Amino acid sequence: MAQKSKIILGIDPGTVIMGYGIIRVTGSQISVLDMNAIKLNGKKDMFERLGVIHDVIQALIDDFKPDHLAIEAPFFGKNVQSMLKLGRAQGIAIGVAMSNKIGVTEYSPRKVKQSITGNGAAGKDQLWKMLKSMVTIDETPKYFDASDALAVAICHHFNSHTADAAIGKISKKSVAPKKKGSWEAFMKAHPDRVK
Repeated sequence: MAQKSKIILGIDPGTVIMGYGIIRVTGSQISVLDMNAIKLNGKKDMFERLGVIHDVIQALIDDFKPDHLAIEAPFFGKNVQSMLKLGRAQGIAIGVAMSNKIGVTEYSPRKVKQSITGNGAAGKDQLWKMLKSMVTIDETPKYFDASDALAVAICHHFNSHTADAAIGKISKKSVAPKKKGSWEAFMKAHPDRVK
């Protein structure tokens, strides 16, 4: 009997650069279907950029038919204007998903990094290196926003997979190593995340 696949669309929201990553999960196998970022003209009207974000996400949904949308929550250290702009972009993405009857889950940047690297304070380079060890990626993205969005999608898979498998129980494999910064310990604890 063939295993059922699920498709997850990950979004790193932004009104100047918005990243997206789309994965297909079949059993424990993760395949990257698409990963990119759209660069919007920061000089254009904000509402025009939000319209472009809407259209791009709708096109991704039409093309890939995702089962779920995972989105990164705005980082709370930014100024109020940046938070407002990010919130608008996030709201558009969530609204498009909801209007297409697609479930949405939000993850903090720290949760995404923790799920992928075992370190919630990991840098973008560390996150990118770990992603490349987990899945086949054909080329390095022009913007880290694309790899961040891919990380959000994979984070959702790990978190929904753990919840489905454990139903509230935490297994030893799903707990990050206690020793901060130990790649070997993380890789030993998560052999299924490294190819």
